[in-house]
Amino acid sequence: MFIYSGNLFKTAFFAVIIAVGIAGLSSQAANADGYPINQNTYVVGVASWDVLNIRKWPAPRSRIVGSVDPGARVWVERCIVKPRATDWCKISWRGQYGWVNSKFLDMY
Repeated sequence: MFIYSGNLFKTAFFAVIIAVGIAGLSSQAANADGYPINQNTYVVGVASWDVLNIRKWPAPRSRIVGSVDPGARVWVERCIVKPRATDWCKISWRGQYGWVNSKFLDMY
């Protein structure tokens, strides 16, 4: 016979909710449509006294992991399409790797 344990049920329920939430957050970038670039390009549209932030994930509120100087030449590995938003591109520059908003790259 099964004995109901309210605390066990609550703990299991919240563990499942947390696991589903983490899986959803970590797969966000992987599920986005993308396109390869594999070329050098230049940072544009950034004031001479400012920098372009490099982010851990392709999102404006993602953690900043580095920065690029205005006019710098960067390597663009690939870009992803964000529906109803600006595309993001994965770059490398002087040993820093991460994502930047594609509107600050002159690729065309």
